[in-house]
Amino acid sequence: MPTRKRGRRQTPRKEWQPLNMERLASMPRTVQRRGVDYTVSRISGSEKTYICPGCNHPIAPGTPHIVAWATDSGYAPFGLDTGVGARRHWHTRCWGL
Repeated sequence: MPTRKRGRRQTPRKEWQPLNMERLASMPRTVQRRGVDYTVSRISGSEKTYICPGCNHPIAPGTPHIVAWATDSGYAPFGLDTGVGARRHWHTRCWGL
């Protein structure tokens, strides 16, 4: 007797929601804080330990956090190579204060 081919189980589909660009980790955005423009990117985790400039505590490897650097010409007159060196890794909570 031939066996019956079993298809995938049909699960109810969720309602479509537009993509929230703010939540994408790899999409840098520009933010103004205290009159200075910063490029800010969310990082899902890293392989290194960084020191947060907001609280001076370490950010452990694998911890989601914020990377920010000044893009305002008065504060950051540099090219891409210097900009990478000017990046600072912040705890998400410390950056939000």
